[in-house]
Amino acid sequence: MNIEEPGALVSYLRRTGHIEPDESPDIRILNGGVSNRTVLVARANGDRWVLKQALAQLRVAVEWFSPPERISREALGMRWLGRLLPEGAVPRLLFEDPSEFLLSMTAVPEPHRNWKSMLLAGSLDLRHVVQFASLLATIHSARGDDAARAFADKSFFESLRLEPYYSYTAGRVIPAAPFIGQLLDETRSIESALVHGDFSPKNILVHDDRLVLLDHEVIHFGDPAFDIGFSLTHLLSKAHNLSAQREQFTTAAHLHWREYARADPAWAEQLEARAVRHTLACLLARVDGRSPLEYLTAEQRDRQRDAVLRLMNEPPASIAATIDRFIAYLPDLL
Repeated sequence: MNIEEPGALVSYLRRTGHIEPDESPDIRILNGGVSNRTVLVARANGDRWVLKQALAQLRVAVEWFSPPERISREALGMRWLGRLLPEGAVPRLLFEDPSEFLLSMTAVPEPHRNWKSMLLAGSLDLRHVVQFASLLATIHSARGDDAARAFADKSFFESLRLEPYYSYTAGRVIPAAPFIGQLLDETRSIESALVHGDFSPKNILVHDDRLVLLDHEVIHFGDPAFDIGFSLTHLLSKAHNLSAQREQFTTAAHLHWREYARADPAWAEQLEARAVRHTLACLLARVDGRSPLEYLTAEQRDRQRDAVLRLMNEPPASIAATIDRFIAYLPDLL
């Protein structure tokens, strides 16, 4: 069953008792990214649901596969994060159907905007950056045995992050292969906290100035430094792309790390060196991995690669230095 076919979806919802036998809700296909089909269901009673269906082959230019059974991991992640994060920070899970690789959640109320779209349009509010860091710190506060047992399986993180971002990139950018290979070994060995794995502005909706976090299919118990590098990469890549606002995005990157570290300074100190390495690897992966950032031009991709390779030769000692040196290298490479 393909949920992007309205007739098939309505028949499914009737057959499974999720809507009335004679009900015909409005169906609208949403932009669900590369790994899922995503559809909005608007019912006459005012209920608004979002249904997601995991794809086995992702919608990218190169071959990229991941088992669609990961939809159950996302459902589990939504349950956990719904208890862990502030009220409204994640949509509420309504139902899941592992046999059809789908789940349903409450739709984020209108009006809302996608944070990535806002940032690319130049709308950067540092209050949102503070929330972004606080959400990540709260996720990483789950370090106990219960979380370790519930999210022990890292296979979806492997197929959706480590292989397409790190291994694939190492195979294309040979000078980076030793750096990335060592980081891969280290990342696979670490199990210290709950890790979101897809913590980026594209997975954030802004409603009433509050951030709502989406897309939890690679959540696992592992190396939280990955989330820091992954999220910083988006702010730094936008600083690169939006040269007129480079100073503001650089400030945002520094603020993101400072606010994260402020929640638990001793914990942040333990992570910082690995977070530096993940930041560099992710910056390169978003140029040469299976899912390059679509907003970077070919020239910008070349500059980002050159800047990262220079940094990999002598990795900075801190996140702050990583941010400043990456930004400083960009004009040199114009």
